[in-house]
Amino acid sequence: MPARAQQIWLIRHAETAWSRDGRHTGRTDIDLTAAGEAKADALATRVIGQSFALVLSSPLKRAMETARRCGFGATTQPDSNLLEWDYGNFEGLTSAQIAVTHPQWDLWSNGCPGGETIASVARRAQAVLTRCIATEGNVLLFSHGHMSRMLAAMWLQLPASRGRSFGLKAGSVSIFGWEHGNRVLWQWDSVDALEGH
Repeated sequence: MPARAQQIWLIRHAETAWSRDGRHTGRTDIDLTAAGEAKADALATRVIGQSFALVLSSPLKRAMETARRCGFGATTQPDSNLLEWDYGNFEGLTSAQIAVTHPQWDLWSNGCPGGETIASVARRAQAVLTRCIATEGNVLLFSHGHMSRMLAAMWLQLPASRGRSFGLKAGSVSIFGWEHGNRVLWQWDSVDALEGH
């Protein structure tokens, strides 16, 4: 497959109790909720009939379980570069809780105390995309909310801080690709039936 015909499909893992409640879930290895399991099962219909030369996932169980329920349990390779942002001291907290002690804090400007810088997350995203582009064929990724937003910013060759502009729901499907040699988003944050692309 010519590189410019390649598509990179990105699935944000389905719902966990913390994603449902707006808690920053970085490296805590939390399970899907029952609703998340059902959503992951439903996601399988979105990828049926698609051919992927490479399937990668964050090694955390919420992403790996989403991959398994989508039908890729046997072929998914864990890739630590797809891990969620390390939130450090803010792990498990909501934005409202963080604002009590750090009212000016912004993830996309400040990173996380005791955790990861924006530059570190951007480097991981670039490493994933470099691996994808080097692959002959389409690629499927299973990752997390903020990491997926960083992947979008890096794919579009935007400043890392522009990841803030890409809202993303749990259990959504996005597609990166090419048009006339340019990097494009064919689909973003889709939770309904696939549109033509």
